[in-house]
Amino acid sequence: MVKGNGAAMLNARAFMKDVKKYEPEIIKIRRDVHENPELAYKEFRTSKLVADRLRGLGIKATSGVGGTGVVGLLEGGKEGRVVALRADMDALPIQENADVEFRSKVDNAMHACGHDTHVSMLLGAAMLLAGRRDELAGTVKFLFQPAEEHGGRGGAKPMIEDGAMKNPKVDYVFGLHIMNGAPAGTFALRPGAMMAAPDSFKVRIVGRGGHGSEPHKTVDPIFVSAQVINSLQGVSSRLTDQTQPLVISVCSIHAGSKDNIIPDEALLEGTIRTLDEKTRASAKRHVVRVAKTVCRAFGASCELSFMEDAYPVTVNDPKVTAKVFKVLKTIEGTKTTVYRPVMGGEDFSRFLHQAPGTFYFLGTDNPKKGCIYPNHSSRFKVDEDVLKYGSVSLAALAAEFGAQNL
Repeated sequence: MVKGNGAAMLNARAFMKDVKKYEPEIIKIRRDVHENPELAYKEFRTSKLVADRLRGLGIKATSGVGGTGVVGLLEGGKEGRVVALRADMDALPIQENADVEFRSKVDNAMHACGHDTHVSMLLGAAMLLAGRRDELAGTVKFLFQPAEEHGGRGGAKPMIEDGAMKNPKVDYVFGLHIMNGAPAGTFALRPGAMMAAPDSFKVRIVGRGGHGSEPHKTVDPIFVSAQVINSLQGVSSRLTDQTQPLVISVCSIHAGSKDNIIPDEALLEGTIRTLDEKTRASAKRHVVRVAKTVCRAFGASCELSFMEDAYPVTVNDPKVTAKVFKVLKTIEGTKTTVYRPVMGGEDFSRFLHQAPGTFYFLGTDNPKKGCIYPNHSSRFKVDEDVLKYGSVSLAALAAEFGAQNL
């Protein structure tokens, strides 16, 4: 690597000029991935596409990282830091209903959360950076991650365990997510807690079944379930600090087989969302205590379990994020705003436990183009005009943080 003076040579303005020639290819890649969605841990076609594209740019690519993950490595022409850029690749088990020409060709699989755009935008950033590698300071790692939608072990942790953040060790890490909660072309981010820890739980309530006409001879688990569901709302309203965001939702209940049979058991499934680890631990303890106490009061018993390996809170480094904000504001045609915390979860949080960095959003909401449906909707659509901005932002962050210390 040729030694440089460490000053940032590349910026968003240069990449905005370059991206014009790459934009059609970025959109083409996005549509290809959208038509061929793959669920968590099954991203075989997508990972091959990614590896082939990286190698075609002269970027070293390693496949099979953390299962189906791909790591690309690009060394710049000047000395600098190691910056990692991440895109997730998996789709959701949803039947697509969006009115686009490139609809999913796979039954019950759809890129309803924009991961297809993440793949294409990061490959677009790779094109931009590879085209100016002699001017680039430092080394860029491209992390194409599987299984973000899994919700438990996910894909970031297996990649980390396979050494994705080492050899060379990553100094800064950045992740970008498309969203319909902000106007098209708007970057949205904040320092500190950006996204919640998503803790899934199951409550198995065991009673004693019998005839619906004689409930006094039973321990009705459906009735008890209703009391548990209502009581759990008191955890957020009465048992935890009101200044700390907390969401508890029971989203599934399974019990019974016929209108006149009180069953023996009921199964509840839900989620707890928190933005700091203290509230997270407290909420989980209260959920266990409340559920068991209510069940016991009505003569039932319960077994409660939490999903193992749930994602931690996504926390953006304040100092890094302040710099990211300044970089994003230089991208012509976009707007940058401080955004509210999001109660969804993200396993990019695991990468942030390995290196300081920032997770940020790129808005795609555009009513004129029908881009109005939220992420995870079967009608989710993306304004493809914003993809170039995502690629430029990732490339600009790699160049800036590769060249300078904070």
